[in-house]
Order: sequence, then C-alpha cells, then structure tokens
Amino acid sequence: MSRCFGFRKKWKDIKLKLEDEVIKDNRKPAIKDVHAALSSESRLGSNPPKDESKNPDKPPTYTYRELATATNNFREESFIGEGGFGLVYKGKLERTGQVVAVKKLNHSGLQGDPEFLVEVLMLTLLRHPNLVTLFGYCAEGNQRLLVYEYMSLGSLEGHLHDLPPDKEPLDWNTRMMIAAGAAKGLEFLHHQAEPPVIFRDLKSANILLGEGFHPKLSDFGLAKFGPSGDKSHVSTRVMGTQGYCAPEYATSGKLTSKSDIYSFGVVLLELLTGRKALDDNYGRDKQLVEWARPMLKDRQRITQLADPLLKGCGGCFELPSFPQV
Repeated sequence: MSRCFGFRKKWKDIKLKLEDEVIKDNRKPAIKDVHAALSSESRLGSNPPKDESKNPDKPPTYTYRELATATNNFREESFIGEGGFGLVYKGKLERTGQVVAVKKLNHSGLQGDPEFLVEVLMLTLLRHPNLVTLFGYCAEGNQRLLVYEYMSLGSLEGHLHDLPPDKEPLDWNTRMMIAAGAAKGLEFLHHQAEPPVIFRDLKSANILLGEGFHPKLSDFGLAKFGPSGDKSHVSTRVMGTQGYCAPEYATSGKLTSKSDIYSFGVVLLELLTGRKALDDNYGRDKQLVEWARPMLKDRQRITQLADPLLKGCGGCFELPSFPQV
C-alpha cells in the first residue's frame, strides 16, 4: 500500500489549506507563508537531514548557492529542458554526489508560489514508481527551485518529435510499455490517492523516461484535488496545454478525472502516429485528435495511423489492456 495512506488526515488538512488560502484565491502567498505551509502542514524540516534516506517524507531544503554550484551557476551547458514551472538544469549535489534535475521558477511565467507549493506538497505525499521523485526544494528569498531525481533519457516528447538523423525512433513495444506505465501513474492518482488527484497537464513533455525507458509523470504544478463527497466535478479556472485539454473542461471549467483520460488518449495517439498533439505544419489537420478521428472509427483505415518510423509495423496495432484510468 502506498505511503500516502498513512497521511490521510494530514492530506485532507493540506487540501483544505491549499484550496481555501491559495488555489481559490489565485494570489501568490507571501514568502513567509510558503515556508510556514511547507514546514507545518507537510512537516518538512527547515534544516537538511544528515542522511536523506532516513527521512523519506521530509525532503530537505537547499540554499540557492548550493543549487547554483550544483548546476555550474545555471549555465547553458547544464540546461536540459523547460516546463510550465520554468527552466530545468542537470546538476550534481556536493553534499551527496547525487546527479539531479533542478527546476527553477521563471518569475515572468504564469506559474508561481501556489504551483510551487502544490508540487512540493503533492510529491512529498504521493509516492509511486510512475511518479517522479522529489528530493528537495529551495524557497530562499524570491527564489523557488525544485530538486528531482534525474531522468537520464529525457521526456517522451523528445523521443517522438523532431528526431535528429542519428536518433533511433522508439519501437512499438517500447511505446506501449511507456503508455502502460503512464496509465499506472494516472490510475494511482485517480483511484488510490486519498483524496484523488487530477493531474491536469498530462502530455508527452511531462512524461519523463529513466533507464530502460521507464516512464514517470512529472510537473505537478497544475494538479488539483478531485471532487469529494457527492460532488461530480471541481469548478476551476481552465489550465493546461492546447491540444491535450479535454473539450468539456475547456468550455465549462468543470474538472474531473475524465479530463486526464482525454489527455492520456492524446498521448496515446502521439505514440501511435508520431505526430504532435498540435502542429501548424499540417494546416487544417493540425489538431491530432480531429485528424485521427475518422480513421479510429474505421477499422479498415486504422493502420493509416501508424508512425512511418515504425517501419512496416502497421500490423502491430494490438493495444495492451491499460489499468482502469
């Protein structure tokens, strides 16, 4: 059973605090409130433990100088990607020698302290083999940084789109293994976490790959707690990425776990076709879902969806049985 079930009461207290004081407000909390929430609600220590492995539920804090040193002062050669939160750098922690990914808040971006707080709290309490692991954070002055496990193979997006000539495309079995792993992560969030969590920004760029192409969901800054009691949905400001956002949610603002399932379907289409969720190069067919819909309805045309890079694997279209997401 997941570690998060031992935190059920605290988890509900955090849910109320986030929704009442941060999320519904859409205000940035004061710096002192960030520290207070992280220390009192999550019981995160203000001082880094000497042995982090003995404190799995208390990710340490890091100083800005420590993370700047780890990433060579956030130089270009350490840059490995960009997410909704900001820029991501590869680094090596002096205190442990561990290679990590450091995500630095972009102060001019749309996301800020509320999303930083959500991501730290959620990844502190949610532990699963298909969710990225948070090692710690920095909330020093106006700096907001997150320290994650380093995923050596990068994002799924980088293995599907705009491949350089010397990069081998993913084979069919690897694509289906990645899809199944992402589905397991969603199944955990929707059906095992208490209360349930809606990821809200599932896309190929937010599925990171480790050794053996093991997939993990990342970037929880937009995640929301799902409806509880007799509520059928959560009413919220529409957030997400164009091309992946469920039409019902985009038009009504009513968020349910089905919104994540729609996004997962888009990622699955990316894996099948090799095409981007939204690509202006295709003109009227720029939206992947609308382009694929006629072929999905006609079994005789289903193989036309196959990514040309699969090299004659049109007969491979046997989808695995995914968990009930």
